[in-house]
Amino acid sequence: MSDKPKTPKKQQVYTLLVQVGRTQDDGLPPKATGAALMCYSSGVDEAEAVRETVAILKQADLAPLDVTGYGTIDERLEQGHDIDDDERALMQRALDENSVVVAQMTPFFGDENLDPDVVH
Repeated sequence: MSDKPKTPKKQQVYTLLVQVGRTQDDGLPPKATGAALMCYSSGVDEAEAVRETVAILKQADLAPLDVTGYGTIDERLEQGHDIDDDERALMQRALDENSVVVAQMTPFFGDENLDPDVVH
């Protein structure tokens, strides 16, 4: 057993794309088959951020089906993502409030092809 005091892990903000299905009271447009939500979620690691995001969305009567993580702001910058001031402000809000911020919701109407490798 180590006598070293544990240093708390630092909260970071993770960018998550969450696909949701339909539930009775989800608030999505009537003919939508689901939606994609761009979220910024704070956590000590990406797994915690995903768990918190899924829990919050379920409380909001949404049905999370799939979560894709894009990493922290530093990881995204390393990957060459362009992050504008508005997006940075939303990320900072998620960090300051230790919360989940839904930045964008795009409803699906059943005719979308979600496979990025398929050319239309």
